[in-house]
Amino acid sequence: MSVPSDTLTRHDKHGRYPEATTVEEFQRNLAAVQARIRAACHRVGRDFATVRLLPVSKTKPEASLRMAHAADCRMLGENKVQEAYRKWEAMQDLTDLRWSIIGHLQSNKAKLVARFAAEFQALDSLRVAEALDRRLQVEGRSLDVFVQVNTSGEASKYGLAPEDVPAFIQKLPAFTALRVRGLMTLALFSSEAERVRQCFVLLRTLRDRLRQSTHFCGLDELSMGMSGDFEIAVEEGATVVRIGQAIFGARPLPDSHYWPGETSTEEP
Repeated sequence: MSVPSDTLTRHDKHGRYPEATTVEEFQRNLAAVQARIRAACHRVGRDFATVRLLPVSKTKPEASLRMAHAADCRMLGENKVQEAYRKWEAMQDLTDLRWSIIGHLQSNKAKLVARFAAEFQALDSLRVAEALDRRLQVEGRSLDVFVQVNTSGEASKYGLAPEDVPAFIQKLPAFTALRVRGLMTLALFSSEAERVRQCFVLLRTLRDRLRQSTHFCGLDELSMGMSGDFEIAVEEGATVVRIGQAIFGARPLPDSHYWPGETSTEEP
């Protein structure tokens, strides 16, 4: 998949994404991101239809989310479970809007995720898997999940070490309410594109190695890439890119405040 490329990261773009304040601005931002995804696919001979854009609405007010929905966003990504749950409660009139939780989850918050989320992208412990499965059984629901992998090796990031992923995934079929869709990662936060690219290469290589075993035939998805680096991720095989600022506009603080650190999964 990987080809020689001079694709750069855009981690220096904080503040250069103005806040979207109308449905038309959301539509323009979405179209611009989709055009960049399409161009990245073209560079490596991929089908544009194989990449799903997940708009990330964390920290944004309900009014912005409603405009995003009016601009045809039908799934939104949120980092903090309680924030997402409040938004879900306030927006239940939008019956076709689905929610993806992309941030670290403590097992005592599993009941909230089980109640409303369609997707959870940061599974990295059996304790959380068990808690989610138990609560989902009570709710009579199932949940798509991604296993989070720490591909940068940074102690500040959540996720399993790559070498621990095969044994972890082997235990997940016991949790029948969880549908394992693939792997997720956050790359190194760096302006050095090749160092960022290696995180994505590692995740794709791990997924491909797992799929060679009949035990892991369902691992179709790779969630990797955010506003600063999603074009590199697409070049390396991402099937889901998590985009916040390039769609909604810059948040009050720069990316370095969120990543790395205790809230390192916060965004996109």
